[in-house]
Amino acid sequence: MILLSDRRISAIPLGDNGEALVDVRQVAELRVDDRLADEAGAYAHLREATVQRLLAAQRTLPRGLRLRIIEGYRPLSLQTTYFEGYKDELRRRYPDWDSARRHVEASKYISPPEVAPHSTGGTVDLTLCTADGLELDLGTIVNASPVDSANACFTGSPDISPQARTNRAILGHALSSAGMVNYPTEWWHWSFGDRYWALSTGAARTRYGPVDLP
Repeated sequence: MILLSDRRISAIPLGDNGEALVDVRQVAELRVDDRLADEAGAYAHLREATVQRLLAAQRTLPRGLRLRIIEGYRPLSLQTTYFEGYKDELRRRYPDWDSARRHVEASKYISPPEVAPHSTGGTVDLTLCTADGLELDLGTIVNASPVDSANACFTGSPDISPQARTNRAILGHALSSAGMVNYPTEWWHWSFGDRYWALSTGAARTRYGPVDLP
């Protein structure tokens, strides 16, 4: 398993094709959850090609199922706040861990700011729901930490119910078939065009770099 703290990730050259950010709240076919809504609406923005891949993935889902988007774009300043905050939490819970281990363990849950997939606008946290908006069981809540979930948040965790495994497989098949890449410690985290995507697909550089919300 390659983590976002791995130097192979940060070594990938950055490129950016200048693609616009799209407010997915304006895309009628996609359902957007507001649990992480911010005043600027940053959470609901994604790059154009990422949106097209989500639409393609949704069309392959079994009848009656929909994608539910939780968070897309995340400003780099907020990414830094999240990462440093989680490292502080790990410091309190595991005082024997040194700074290097805290950095690696934190990267299983929050990306280090120097790679920051969400800050490219190509990465999305999402889940499955019914047409009526009822969320399916995927084993843990979205954004469950490895510590609190005993690693049940890992995409391939064996410690979830058969139904949750089936639902993760449905989600994974749809998104990977549309060209997106999962971060294996977070079943809900899928990306296109960022450094993790580049490493996973063999791309020479990223399609997207960090971007500011217009």
